[in-house]
Amino acid sequence: MLAACGSRTGLFVEDTPDLLPGGGGEGQDPGRRDGGPRRDGDVEEDALPPLDARPPTDAPPNRLDCPDAAATLVYLISSDFQLYSFDPDSNAARLIGSIACPAPGDATPFSMAVDRRGAAYILFTNGRLYRVSTLTAACVETPFQPGQQGFQQFGMGFATNDVGPTETLYVAGSRAIGSGNEGLARIDTTTWTLTRVGGFVPTVINAELTGTGDGRLFAFYAKNADGDPPTFIGEIDTANARVLAEKRLDSVALENGWAFAFWGGDFYTFTAPSQTNSIVTRWRPADDTVTQVATLPARIVGAGVSTCAPQ
Repeated sequence: MLAACGSRTGLFVEDTPDLLPGGGGEGQDPGRRDGGPRRDGDVEEDALPPLDARPPTDAPPNRLDCPDAAATLVYLISSDFQLYSFDPDSNAARLIGSIACPAPGDATPFSMAVDRRGAAYILFTNGRLYRVSTLTAACVETPFQPGQQGFQQFGMGFATNDVGPTETLYVAGSRAIGSGNEGLARIDTTTWTLTRVGGFVPTVINAELTGTGDGRLFAFYAKNADGDPPTFIGEIDTANARVLAEKRLDSVALENGWAFAFWGGDFYTFTAPSQTNSIVTRWRPADDTVTQVATLPARIVGAGVSTCAPQ
């Protein structure tokens, strides 16, 4: 079930063609549309400073538990149960396999995160959490019980505790079909207990999460119920769920599906303009460029990357 930080040479099924490179997401669901943001007192959008996502100059080198950090990949799950790897160097995706999780027939993938050892955790629309091999796509159900603290459907991402090697699985909830809780929470992957951290301040809508090996957590979100541009990438304080700083994306929308990942100092959004394809957009903080880098012939609803990935 485990792939050590995701070696590029060991993750692909043979003779599987690359997906189209070129220029994806939470699955579109009524529960991801929560009727608009609440007000948060005197906290205003324009009070947030611009996001500086550059790694600190004193960031430690990769630890011994990350022997092949440069070979890590981004992993993607589609609404039709297909698990892919995405190589940020070539901007191409490759099929790993179809997951066969023991979920009811009407439940589909909703979000995904990948831990430091390369195992994927995939949330389904029924609130169940499954553990999936990024090597073989084999799937088993975890003991996680849906609906804890009111969190039924949520975005997910791992971030290290300080600079690692331990890490925490964070989740971002939105009001799901009138019953889901909002805000930031964490899941203990040994006890499978969910603990709410707090509500996002200011409010963000339908956030997906990604984390880094130096302990930072970032979210990709909207501020309107329809997910129309502008959308935002923000740094989240893991202690209290406050948005510390953000980057505005004027041309990226949350549409039929969306996902989010950090790799090599850059952020990748996967947004689906239709039920059958997704657009990959890269924001490069080093020069503040926003570029469409690929189009994938699948509706991507989740993304994950190990915190061993290059910073």
